Amino acid sequence: MTITITAFERSPDRGRGLARDMRVRWALEEAGQPYEVRLVSFKTMKEPAHLALHPFGQIPTYEEGDLALFESGAIVFHIAERHAALLPEDANARARAVTWMFAALNTVESPIFERSLATILERDEPWYERRLGVLDDSIRKRLGSLSTRLGDADWLDGAFSAGDLLMVTVLLRARASGLLEEYPNLGAYVARGEARPAYQRAFAAQLAVFTAASAADKGPVT
Repeated sequence: MTITITAFERSPDRGRGLARDMRVRWALEEAGQPYEVRLVSFKTMKEPAHLALHPFGQIPTYEEGDLALFESGAIVFHIAERHAALLPEDANARARAVTWMFAALNTVESPIFERSLATILERDEPWYERRLGVLDDSIRKRLGSLSTRLGDADWLDGAFSAGDLLMVTVLLRARASGLLEEYPNLGAYVARGEARPAYQRAFAAQLAVFTAASAADKGPVT
């Protein structure tokens, strides 16, 4: 059965690999699974057909036969459960990898994503600088703990897993703030993730969508 995922027709991340379909693309590439992409506009995401797949009107979604999933973490977990490339066989190691998946999405991502939104939605507010300081302190607390735990290891718990995949995609969002640079081992960890061939294929595919949309907006050269 063909796997179909949804992605932004015109991604707000401007081709930087930050949109959440990137996580699903990367997981499918690591698993060696072919997939198709259905591009959706912001208008389409609020229409009944898409809301039937994703009740919150977001991306990505995942369709395979009569199975339809939403939430990038749940989709990655579904893929990982079925392919050895993303979760170890040992039961305890597998449980730890799943724990890191939850840690990435629940503990580390929350203040990072909140900061991203604040820089867009609250920049002109009188409380902006104070708000940013609070968020930065929260992010540093999370990154400091993660940096200590990672130490000089390549990955979070032995071999690369879905836990690393999600953690790297979360940390990539922190790069623009400059906070990631304060933790060299985390910067190197993210770079290792980006260097993986599966990541490179997923990034190229997502970037191609943005490039094509930008070219269409400019129109033909005369």
